[in-house]
Amino acid sequence: MENETNDRDNRDNRDDRRNQRVEFETIKAEEIKFGRNSFVEIARKKAKTDEGENEFISISKGFFLPDGTKRFSRGKNVSLPVEDDVALELAKILKSI
Repeated sequence: MENETNDRDNRDNRDDRRNQRVEFETIKAEEIKFGRNSFVEIARKKAKTDEGENEFISISKGFFLPDGTKRFSRGKNVSLPVEDDVALELAKILKSI
């Protein structure tokens, strides 16, 4: 009986976190255009919730519509921690590939 209560509480906590509103702030963004209408955006962003803030690096692939509007491709992004050692290692690997 106690396990059932704990399982229910754990599900409720997960549901609360999922339903929590997250506000994203772009601190800085750079864009690399390639191909006919594609781009990669590298940005430093901040996710804000009632529980606090988390800063991260976002790398996202997107494309331009015929009217010039930017759209981001679903499932073609990655978030990385902002630690300098991670960014330096990533840059080193990108240069070596």
